[in-house]
Amino acid sequence: MLKQFLNFKLSQKLSPQQIQLMKLIQLPTQAFEQRISQEMNENPALEKGKEEVNEFDQDINDDYQDNIDETPEINIDEYLSDDEIPSYKLNANNYSADDQQTQMPYASGQSFTQHLMQQLNTYRLEESEKEIAKFLVGSVDESGYIRREIADIVDDLAFTQNVYTEEAAVESVLKKVQELDPAGVGARDLQECLLLQLQRKQQNKSVVLAYSILNESFDQFSKKHYKKLLQKFSISEEQLREAIAEIESLNPKPGGAISGNTRMVEHVVPDFAIQIVDGTLELTLNGRNAPELHVSREYANMLKGYKESKDKSKSQKEAVLFIKQKLDAAKWFIDAIKQRQQTLFVTMNAIMHQQEAYFLSGDQRKLRPMILKDIADTIGMDISTVSRVANSKYVDTPYGTKLIKEFFSESMKNDQGEDVSTKEIKKILEITISEEDKRKPLTDDKLAKILKEKGYPIARRTVAKYREQLELPVARLRKEL
Repeated sequence: MLKQFLNFKLSQKLSPQQIQLMKLIQLPTQAFEQRISQEMNENPALEKGKEEVNEFDQDINDDYQDNIDETPEINIDEYLSDDEIPSYKLNANNYSADDQQTQMPYASGQSFTQHLMQQLNTYRLEESEKEIAKFLVGSVDESGYIRREIADIVDDLAFTQNVYTEEAAVESVLKKVQELDPAGVGARDLQECLLLQLQRKQQNKSVVLAYSILNESFDQFSKKHYKKLLQKFSISEEQLREAIAEIESLNPKPGGAISGNTRMVEHVVPDFAIQIVDGTLELTLNGRNAPELHVSREYANMLKGYKESKDKSKSQKEAVLFIKQKLDAAKWFIDAIKQRQQTLFVTMNAIMHQQEAYFLSGDQRKLRPMILKDIADTIGMDISTVSRVANSKYVDTPYGTKLIKEFFSESMKNDQGEDVSTKEIKKILEITISEEDKRKPLTDDKLAKILKEKGYPIARRTVAKYREQLELPVARLRKEL
């Protein structure tokens, strides 16, 4: 049986303007500039630069409404400013456009593969060997390794290059590829890479011993079982130390020296800048986040043409509707930029004051516990808004350019019951490890005891977690002679 009834329901929906604002907020400076360029390409009613205002604007504003006929009402006052300075430009950020770097630096040069190919062309190889060599060079990754099995390379040569060969032939050509510069290129693993480099060094006792250690006891060396190495090779600690010094002078990523120089340079543009002026913090927003935008003069001319026209055809009315849509979109976009600018500044200002002790000293041990909700409550905004600002923005500080989300951390209780930042504990842990006796590095248990003595009662497993987050190895791998 069908029944009809009324059901009242409250729901919240984001308007297109709110969605647009959220998308703009999460963009860093460079992506934001690209978004502005995209919007200007899609909306001809939006123009960049300082707006020129004359008496013509006031004429349109005064009498356009009386001549709009049946076309939906358009309030020109909303789109064309009759002030010398548009309202959205009154939100100053104290940054001069001249102070901002507007060009993106790029690196140019020869790629790593091209570098190897040029060397390969100087070798006299049979045609079949040349095809195999080119394929092997193409298989070298940016670190300088060929991380594939010979059997797989043989199959790929047959299927993709129509070259039928045997594993022995590929092995033979691989040895020639491994003669290319830089030394160690074409290796299939770290052990082979280091051995290839030692082969090219001037042979002396330390180099010969280093080669023997890597060739015969690579696993023991990598795990720093120095006592076993001393017994196996019947050498003194001084001899082992010299051999290890030879190994440490080698490059575990031989391709990085060349491929790194030809890769595009990642250029981070800080969204904010914090300076210390007379002992107080001063926050500024990058001027590139506040572009000068205004409504196109051509669109104003179109409106004037419609106003002066006596016979208003259907096509003219459709054109006016199109103009209204573009004017609305331009106005919404300009408003969204203004709101974005205000949101970024308010959020970063709250973060700066929350971490004032750190920004004045640069000491990470003075970072206070701070989560997204703390800032959201302070500025009266949603946590998601703060997250969008923190996850993708950088701030230029007297101590370097920092990702904003690095200032957020959980809290833990010290022995006095006070909340301290986990970053403070990590910094103390890092300092403790850096000052330890490398001949007898501290285990996680000992580190936990030391931190407890300093007033931070945390468990051994927590110490291990923080150590791993700091990318510090276990005690055995930190051992040195």
